[in-house]
Amino acid sequence: MAECHPVAFQWVTEAKLKGARIIHVDPRFTRTSAQADRHIPLRIGSDIVLLGALINHVLSNDLWFKEYVLTFTNAASVVSDDFQDTEDLDGLFSGYDEAKHAYDTKSWAYATEGGDTVDSPQGHDGQTEAKAGQSETQGAGGAPLEHARIKTDPTLQDPNCVLNILKRHYARYTPEMVEQACGISRADFDYLADAIVQNSGRERTTAFCYAVGWTQHTNGAQVIRTSTILQLLMGNVGRPGSGIMALRGHASIQGSTDIPTLYNLLPGYLPMPMAGKHDSFREYVDAIASKQQKGFWADAETYTVNLMKAWWGEHATKENDWAYHYLPKLTGAHGTYQTVMAMLDGKVDGYFLLGQNPGVASAHGRMQRLAMAKLKWLVVRDLQMIESATFWQDSPEIETGELKTEDIATEVFFLPAASHAEKAGTFTQTHRLVQWREKGANPPGEAQSDLDFFHELGVRIRAKLADSTDPRDRPLLDLTWDYPTDEHGEVDAEAVLREVNGCHVGGEHDGEMLNGFGEMKADGSTAGGCWIYSGIFAGGVNRAALKVPKDQQPAPYLEWAWAWPANRRVLYNRASADADGRPWSERKKLIWWDEDQQKWVGDDVPDFPATKAPGFRAEPGTGGGAGLDGTDAFIMQSDGKAWLYAPKGLVDGPLPTHYEAQESPVVNPLYPVQSSPTRSIFRRADNLFAVSGTGAGSEVYPHVFTTYRLTEHHTAGGMSRYLPYLAELQPELFCEISPELAEAEGLEHGGWATIISPRAAIEVRVMVTRRVTPLTINGRVVHQIGLPYHWAKGERAVVEGDSVNDLLGIALDPNVQIQEGKVASCAIRPGRRPQGAANLELVADYQRRAGLTLDTSSDAVDNLSLELPAGLRLDDECEFCAAEAQEHTHHPDHQQQGGRA
Repeated sequence: MAECHPVAFQWVTEAKLKGARIIHVDPRFTRTSAQADRHIPLRIGSDIVLLGALINHVLSNDLWFKEYVLTFTNAASVVSDDFQDTEDLDGLFSGYDEAKHAYDTKSWAYATEGGDTVDSPQGHDGQTEAKAGQSETQGAGGAPLEHARIKTDPTLQDPNCVLNILKRHYARYTPEMVEQACGISRADFDYLADAIVQNSGRERTTAFCYAVGWTQHTNGAQVIRTSTILQLLMGNVGRPGSGIMALRGHASIQGSTDIPTLYNLLPGYLPMPMAGKHDSFREYVDAIASKQQKGFWADAETYTVNLMKAWWGEHATKENDWAYHYLPKLTGAHGTYQTVMAMLDGKVDGYFLLGQNPGVASAHGRMQRLAMAKLKWLVVRDLQMIESATFWQDSPEIETGELKTEDIATEVFFLPAASHAEKAGTFTQTHRLVQWREKGANPPGEAQSDLDFFHELGVRIRAKLADSTDPRDRPLLDLTWDYPTDEHGEVDAEAVLREVNGCHVGGEHDGEMLNGFGEMKADGSTAGGCWIYSGIFAGGVNRAALKVPKDQQPAPYLEWAWAWPANRRVLYNRASADADGRPWSERKKLIWWDEDQQKWVGDDVPDFPATKAPGFRAEPGTGGGAGLDGTDAFIMQSDGKAWLYAPKGLVDGPLPTHYEAQESPVVNPLYPVQSSPTRSIFRRADNLFAVSGTGAGSEVYPHVFTTYRLTEHHTAGGMSRYLPYLAELQPELFCEISPELAEAEGLEHGGWATIISPRAAIEVRVMVTRRVTPLTINGRVVHQIGLPYHWAKGERAVVEGDSVNDLLGIALDPNVQIQEGKVASCAIRPGRRPQGAANLELVADYQRRAGLTLDTSSDAVDNLSLELPAGLRLDDECEFCAAEAQEHTHHPDHQQQGGRA
C-alpha cells in the first residue's frame, strides 16, 4: 500500500500514530513492511490457505462474534441435502461436469421448510458455465432468491446449516497446513490470529487492505470471499474502521466500474443481457432479481427503465419496452483476452486503446502485439506515443523477425489525450467518494479529454447516419446526444453528471434533479444514467464539488465530496448496531435506532430504510425494501444476510477452496485437485503453460515469479518512463532475488540474468536482497522472484527494457475473467538473453525440455485428481521408494502392497 498507493497510505500512517497495529502479509519486504509492526512473508498464491486457517482458528476456538454473526449473516441458513463439499468429493463440489469444466449449481441452494430447495426464478436453470461468460449476468446481489421459504436453524444443530458446513470445510486448514503450504511459521500465524481476534468484537474493528496481489489469480474472487468470511465472523463489516478495502491503482478505477468500461456490466452494476436468455425486457429484468426477493435489487426494473430513459429519452417508451431492443446482447465472454485472441484469428477489424498500453501492461505481451498487427485499424489515445502505438516499428517481434514493418497493414491513428489536470469532471476513489475537479489548464494543441473526444465522435457518426433508414442505426440516431458545450466547444461535464444523477420527466417537476434513487420510477416519469449515483446533484447542487474543511464539520465529513449511494460513508452500516438497534459500543457507534424519533440516526447516513424499527418483521413473501426485516442489514442481498456461504452467484464454488495456481511447483497439499477446475484456460500453441506440481518437466521451470509496481513508476510507464526526472529514479528493469537463489544459480548482484517462462525470455539486472525470502514448502525450498513490470522495448521513452508481462500466460478467474498475473513459473540463468530469432529458439528449447504440449497446458482438472483406489491418498512421497508421488500414483506394485501414493 505504501509502495503502490502512497496517498491512501497516509491514513494508515496516521492510524499507527494513534496506536493501530499494522501487519503486512506479502511475499516481499516493501516500503509498507518497513512501516508495519510485523511483515509476514508468504508463498505467492497460497492466500486462501492462510485465510482459511484463520477462519478455522476463530471457529474451533469459539472466538467468533456470535451475536453479530447470528443476527446479520446466513450462518443459520440450511443448505440442501444434495450439496456435497470438497471434503466429500476430494476437492470438488457437487455438480461438477468434467466435460464442460463447469458446475451445475443447483445442489448448492438453500433448503426450504417444505424439504425441497430454493428454485431459480424464470430465466435461470441453475447451470452456470464459466466458458459461456455468464458469471456476471446476475448483478451485484448474486442470483435471484425468493427469501421467505429458506429453512433456518438458529440453534445451529442442523449439520447442514451454513456455520457447520463452514466448520467442516475449513477443518483441514490448520496452522500446520499454513506452515506447510504458505511457508509461514507457527509463531507468525499465532501473532496474526491473535492480533485479529484482539482487535475485533464490540469495542474494536480490524480492516483488510488488498489490491491486485489478491485479485490477479485464477481463484482471485474466492480469495476476496475468504477474507469476507473472516471479517464477517469477527464482526468487521459495516462498522467504523472495519471492512475490506480494494485499493485502486488509478484515481477513478472505482468510477470506471460504477459507470463501467467492462464488457459485461451496465451502469450501476446492472448486468449486460445475454443473447438467447434475455431476448425480451421481461426476461432480462426477471433474471436480475425476482420482485419477491428481499432487498433493493428487487427494484432492478426501475433502475433499468431509468437508464433506458436517460440514454434514449422520448424514444424509450413503455410500448417498446423502454427501447430494450437497442441494447446489445452478449453471446459469451468478450473480455480483453478473448478479444485479443479474436484479433489473432482475424475476427476483429478495429480497436480503441484509451489510456491503455496492452503491448506492455497486459498478460502475454507478445500475443497482444501480434494481435494488433492483424487489425485493419487501431486508435490510440494517450499522453505519449506509447509502445502499443509504435509496435509496428520497434516491438520485440520486429527484432525477432516475427513481424516486418512493411507487412503490417494496421493503420494506427494516434490522438493526443488531455491529462487529469486539463479537464473538469469527477474521480471516484476506493472509498466510493466522488470528487469534482476543476480544469487546471487547457490541454496543449489538439489534445482532447475523453468526454470531448467521444462527444465529438458521436456527433460525427450521427451526422453520417442522419439519412439512414437501416434499423440497426436507430440506437445511435435516437440517443439523447444533446450535451451543452462551453465557449471552447467542450462538453459541460456538469451536464453529464446531471444526466447521471437523474431528473423528473414531464409533470410539474419536469427537469428537476432527483434527490436519490428512491425517487426513481419504473413508469418513465424519471430518467437517470446510474442509479447508485442518484443524489449527487440533489437540489441542483453539485455535491461532488463540496469542500467544507475538516475543522468546520464533524466526522465522517459528509460535506466533503459525495459517496455513493446516498452519501453513505460506510456501507451496510445497520450492522454497526446490535439486533435491538443499539451501538455495539460507545467507542464504535455509527448509527442507531432512536425510539423517540422512531427512526435511524447517527453520524453517517443510515444504509437502511430510515423508519424501519429493529423489531420489524415483514410479512412472508414481501419483496424489495419492504421485505427487509429490522435486522436485515445487508440490504442488497436477496435474503438480507451477509453470505458466509454463497448459494448462488459464483461459478467455482459456494465456499473458497485452495487450489494451486495454473503454474505452481507445489503439489496441492489439501486436495487431489491441483488447480481450480473451472478456471478459464485457452487451448492454444501460443499459450503453453509449465507443468504444475512435480510432474515430468516441472523441474525445467523450478522457480516462481510475481509482478508488482514501484512508487517511482506508474503501471506500463506511459506516465513515468517518458519523464526524465522519474525515469532516472528507476532506470532499469531488475529482479529481486534472495542470496540463496543467487548462489544456487550463479547470479551476481548488479549483473545480468535471463528469465525464461513457457511464453518468453527477458533480461533483467540482478538485485540480491533479503527482501525476498526463500520459503520451505512441504520440506522443499521454493524460491520466489520479484519483477516490477514498468519497462518496455521502444524508441520513444527515456528508458526502456524488456516487458515483464511477456512472461505471463493467459489463465483467467472464471467469475470475473481477470488474468493470473501475480504467480507463474520460470527458470533463471546468468547473463543476457539471446538477440533476435535466437531468443525465440531459447524459449522453444525450454518448452521441448519440459515436454510442453496443448495437453500438458490445458487440463482443467489435473492428472492428480484421477480416481485412486479405495483407502489411498496423495502424500509427498511413496513410502516404499521415496519417489515423488505423482510418478507412482498408479504404480500397481505399490498399490498392491498397500502403499500410499
